[in-house]
Amino acid sequence: MSDSSSDECDTQHVLFKNRPEWSDVTPLKQDDGDEPVVLIDYTEEFEDCFDYFRAIVQKKEYSDRALQLTKTAASLNPANYTVWQYRREILKSLGKDLHEELDYIGKVILKQTKNYQVWHHRRIIVEWLQDPSKEKYLTEEALAKDPKNYHAWQHRQWAIKTFNLYDEELAYVDQLLKEDVKNNSAWNQRYFVVNNTTGFTEQILNNEIDYTLGKIKLLIENESSWNYLRGLLVHDKKGISHNKKVADFCETLYNEGNRSPFLLAVIVDMCSEQLTYDGGDGDSIYTVMRAKELCNDLATQYDTIRAKYWVHMAETIEKQAKEQDIQDTSSSTK
Repeated sequence: MSDSSSDECDTQHVLFKNRPEWSDVTPLKQDDGDEPVVLIDYTEEFEDCFDYFRAIVQKKEYSDRALQLTKTAASLNPANYTVWQYRREILKSLGKDLHEELDYIGKVILKQTKNYQVWHHRRIIVEWLQDPSKEKYLTEEALAKDPKNYHAWQHRQWAIKTFNLYDEELAYVDQLLKEDVKNNSAWNQRYFVVNNTTGFTEQILNNEIDYTLGKIKLLIENESSWNYLRGLLVHDKKGISHNKKVADFCETLYNEGNRSPFLLAVIVDMCSEQLTYDGGDGDSIYTVMRAKELCNDLATQYDTIRAKYWVHMAETIEKQAKEQDIQDTSSSTK
């Protein structure tokens, strides 16, 4: 539970029961009931701190010493919601400098980057101050340690959307993707920015498709970029199979012998779409037979971990074709 790197809990730490300034407070022991199933072996330091913490919460003491005690408690257990909530109550009651609190919690976050409570505490302080000026920088520091840190991305998206901080965000995302094209969090952020700024107009959609196809060329076996492409095509009113640029790109890869499961899955979607919207046009290369053959290839060779899904897809497409009285005799592209 403790953070060994904290300056609040080093070898010089003095127990609260041995501090003269706390002699007027009677510590409140934790109540585990008459017959606790499991007794946690807390350190003396931990038990001492939280005994005094419970005591000041009970008496609703809002003071500088109480504020300092919450800092020690947070260093021992930074995931404790009550500690942070009570700290906020003290800060508000004493009218403390919240910019100092931002500096403090920023240091804590960089030691506890995957702790929900510390990010939540910072968010509330930023809301109180209405000052997001340091949030992008802080999240970038956290993401430099782990580019896929969910808490950092969540906080960054909140700050950007709440305070309209979209400027230069696509450039930041592009840099992350240059460093790691498989960074699905960066792809998600790209979608977030476009969706909340320009939207997917015809021109923007075309630009994004070009960008994504370029990234796919760098690494064909990258699910993140393929997923982004599929997300883009939801916004194409013509449908996946009628986007000539994407269709030509996929067919070129296929004809060159590429059998990435992500490529094949997109082609299956194209076949399914033709069946749904165009009635399985016999002149199209996206036929019922081709869809079934690709599903079989995926189930038996290229995506065996999801074999049952592809068998189900083949059965679904065949059933749909029968309902629409579409013949399964069109030649396939193998």
